[in-house]
Amino acid sequence: MINSFTSLGKFCLFASIVLLSSCSKIESDVITDATLTSNDISASTIESIKNLGFNPTGAVKVKDGILVEKDVILTDADLKSNALSYEKNAPTEEQYRTTRLVKNLPRVITIKVATTLPAIFISGTDEMIKRYNALGLKITFQRITSGTPNIDITQDETLPAGVLGVSGYPNLTGNPYSSVRIKTGTFSATPKLGFVATVLAHEVGHAIGFRHTDYMARVCGGGNEGASTMGAVLIPGTPSTIDYKSWMLSCAGSDVPFSASDIIALNTLYK
Repeated sequence: MINSFTSLGKFCLFASIVLLSSCSKIESDVITDATLTSNDISASTIESIKNLGFNPTGAVKVKDGILVEKDVILTDADLKSNALSYEKNAPTEEQYRTTRLVKNLPRVITIKVATTLPAIFISGTDEMIKRYNALGLKITFQRITSGTPNIDITQDETLPAGVLGVSGYPNLTGNPYSSVRIKTGTFSATPKLGFVATVLAHEVGHAIGFRHTDYMARVCGGGNEGASTMGAVLIPGTPSTIDYKSWMLSCAGSDVPFSASDIIALNTLYK
């Protein structure tokens, strides 16, 4: 997820990621637009990115693999697979998804927050967990302080400018992506709890299989991220256009609880 409202400054913003229907001041966590530039990525890797259904424009090498769409990591294993397997009932419109989902349900996904992160990220994790667990899904989340978690939330100040956090998608065996990396320098000095919880919920959303709600026309700029083999199937009861209230919008500005359409999408995958 990125902080990217420079180009949207003239729009009315309602204390959420982006809402064009009402006006209020966006909180100070919004800093700048981020332009990512490809760095020595081979032609074969670019082709693999395309085959997986992602736009290679702006792809960047990071320690876990290749960063695409500004906050999603494609691992070496993802790139070598050259395709993502399909799940029959997985949604692709309104809430877009990869075709990898968390399996072996019901299950508890454990999360641990690195001690190097400020205390607000522990509180934000607890609030994020509360939001997911309140939905009564077949996946629930639990924060742990010792042992090996399913998802590590860590600090990474080497991420590109303007990026709040990055994650990846579930692996081929149906486990969630194992990490969420946060760049605290992109946040304000005193970020609000709801905003932190929204960013963490967004990255965990990727880790359990969701793509950006606005992947077809990013409101932050960057154009269509690409569908390719990913397909596009509308979830009944959700809008066929961008849901500007969604927690999976590609930009972050403030506190965004799950919208009504978000809840439908989550229930479709994991109820």
